[in-house]
Amino acid sequence: MSKIIVIIPAFNEEQSIKYVIDDIPKTIVQEVIVVNNNSTDGTAGVAKSAGATVLFEPSMGYGYACLKGMEYVAQNNLNPDIIVFLDGDYSDFPEQITEVIQPILKNDMDLVIGSRNNAERGKHAITPQQIFGNWLATFLMKLLFNANFTDLGPFRAIKYQKLLSLNMSDKTYGWTVEMQLKAIKNNFRYTEVPVKYRERIGVSKVSGTIKGTIFAGIKILSWIFKYSLK
Repeated sequence: MSKIIVIIPAFNEEQSIKYVIDDIPKTIVQEVIVVNNNSTDGTAGVAKSAGATVLFEPSMGYGYACLKGMEYVAQNNLNPDIIVFLDGDYSDFPEQITEVIQPILKNDMDLVIGSRNNAERGKHAITPQQIFGNWLATFLMKLLFNANFTDLGPFRAIKYQKLLSLNMSDKTYGWTVEMQLKAIKNNFRYTEVPVKYRERIGVSKVSGTIKGTIFAGIKILSWIFKYSLK
């Protein structure tokens, strides 16, 4: 049986994090790690009560939180086969982890992206700027690298050893696109799985603000053009 660990970056997700943890299929997941990214609410306490391992990362940023989770896995010699990343806002459907990991287990894929581009995505689950940003990023990745991605969705699974080989470095908004670009450059076997997506609980820290949207867009495009020059 494959050892699977879930890493959930979380900033002020007190209202949603219990639902996320509760819906994770515990029969296949050995540990759920919630990285409390300097929350000012009760995120950490709720996550711990729900059974998660809770870490604290004071530096604000999605990538910082993901790297903290990876650091914990490495330092404790947990050696999972697969790492699953998903958000703590309950926009993803955690029970679909069983579907997202299947291409790795059955077809020996290295990376699987949960694609939100399907009929089961909630009508208002993704903002217009997110839709455009995802389209532009994946279009450029297709144009420049012949990549077959349709989304930069945060819900994803990757073989642990392959993840380590990527030497991930982005600390903020570019984490997802960095992983996908490096997977392309390293000739990883990758695919997408359609996933459901609903309106998040609470307000998005990225797409919910003009500043967050602009900075995320700049970071994502900078990663793409950086790799196009290599």
